[in-house]
Amino acid sequence: MVSRIFGRHPTLSVEGHLPTFEGATGWLNSGPLTPEGLRGKVVAVNFCTYTCINWLRTLPYVRDWAEKYRDHGLVMIGVHTPEFSFEHDVENVRRALSSMRVAYPIALDNDYGVWNAFANHYWPALYLADAEGRIRHHWFGEGDYEGSEMVIQMLLAEAGDERFERPLVDVEGEGPEAPADWNDLRSGETYLGYRQATNFGSPGRAEIDRSAAYRFPDDLRLNEWALAGDWTVSGEEATSDAPGGRIAFRFHARDVHLVMGPATVDRGTFRVTLDGDKPGDSGGSDLEADGTGRFDIPRMYQLIRQRDLVEDRVFEIEFDKPGAQCFAFTFG
Repeated sequence: MVSRIFGRHPTLSVEGHLPTFEGATGWLNSGPLTPEGLRGKVVAVNFCTYTCINWLRTLPYVRDWAEKYRDHGLVMIGVHTPEFSFEHDVENVRRALSSMRVAYPIALDNDYGVWNAFANHYWPALYLADAEGRIRHHWFGEGDYEGSEMVIQMLLAEAGDERFERPLVDVEGEGPEAPADWNDLRSGETYLGYRQATNFGSPGRAEIDRSAAYRFPDDLRLNEWALAGDWTVSGEEATSDAPGGRIAFRFHARDVHLVMGPATVDRGTFRVTLDGDKPGDSGGSDLEADGTGRFDIPRMYQLIRQRDLVEDRVFEIEFDKPGAQCFAFTFG
């Protein structure tokens, strides 16, 4: 446990040594890095995948740490280990991370080589190594921002640089990077592909890997979702096969996000309603005021951010053209 009393240096055990990055399939923002070449530097290794809402909410801290401590001996390394097939595409990753202002080195881990070298199991995960290449701290998931930054400062001081500003970073995330409303969050990550799908509410069973017509039920229970129109449900995603394909979800959360993208290179358009009406002030950062939006590369889109009382609501999205691929809902 890291002391929360500022200025008190905690005692940290050695958890192991910094593993190799040889399993990386490529690098962004840097040439290949090695534990040997990083000796003398404090190293922060942050596992991510660019559609992960949990990682996105940690990104403002990671980005600020990389900038604040870069000239004092910290090397921030992101390890992008993909969850979905489209996250193996280097150009998708490059465009997404560039739009998120990620400028520190990124190891592309398409084959899970780095993930396995660290014996990692989580997105996000943070490992902090000292100047001798010894891992001294880790954290899985969101949170522990104060504690992790205090460890960074301690390890930099151990390495001989204490010229950094002592106050911890003051972060205010915007859009999907804002902290979740944990007190009112009763809906969890929900996959639409049949390998991990749960709570499917359309009458009858989903047809596997072939086009079928679906309809909404008379009523959706909390955290149920349903399809309407012609869709193909595959292992990772549901793909609309005709104009007017719709998805509905009864949820309880401030924010609604959907990981989606076009099946082809063409951009797609959609319309969102909340309890049958335009979302108005409850639209998310990827939605226009009239409830319409566009999507291009597959990524996580923020479609709802409620400003008023959070209660059970019905979200619905309709796609103008066939070819919309929808992977997972997340909430905040």
